[in-house]
Amino acid sequence: MIDQVGSGIRRMFQTQRDRFFPLPDFVLDETEQRQPRVEVIISGQVLDAKYTQLLMKRADLDLRQVLLLDRVQKKRPLSADQAKQLRAMKLIEGRSPNYFVSAKVAEWTGQRASYIRNKGLDDDYYRKLVTDYLKKYGQATRKDMDELLLAKLPEVLDDAQKAHKIRNLLQAMRRDNLIHRTGPKMSAVWRLGVGPVADQS
Repeated sequence: MIDQVGSGIRRMFQTQRDRFFPLPDFVLDETEQRQPRVEVIISGQVLDAKYTQLLMKRADLDLRQVLLLDRVQKKRPLSADQAKQLRAMKLIEGRSPNYFVSAKVAEWTGQRASYIRNKGLDDDYYRKLVTDYLKKYGQATRKDMDELLLAKLPEVLDDAQKAHKIRNLLQAMRRDNLIHRTGPKMSAVWRLGVGPVADQS
């Protein structure tokens, strides 16, 4: 599929761009145990039409930047240098490995809602959800907290990261004496205010 004069790989990228398809992924294997080889993965459908159209039409993006943004679209990892380049151009936000397109890119592509879901809301919003719940119902288990908060957390986080975020939020609220936990850890419940002295250790 790729000719031997060096132009084939670039042509494959250009063809995918022209067809508004996601760009191919190349894996270079240069291990000592075998001959060097190149593996290519070609996606046959558009993952996000508007986003892909951005990659095709932005005259201010060169091919390298297009390739890196395509990796963000596919949720593939970026190196520190790659992320630094895209950050410098204000094209991505987030922390490694959970990068997402910036507000500027979301504005270009009409993805404002998706940007907000990826960026998430500030902790004050999550804290208010917790305190409002506890004012209404008096107490909550961790399962209750998960049901309350999971759907509100950034989409860019995986399940383990979301669970970690909720745990950190509850512990921070506990340290600030906004809520306290009672009972054995596996069956503990959360309530408003400062708990017994023993609970604060």
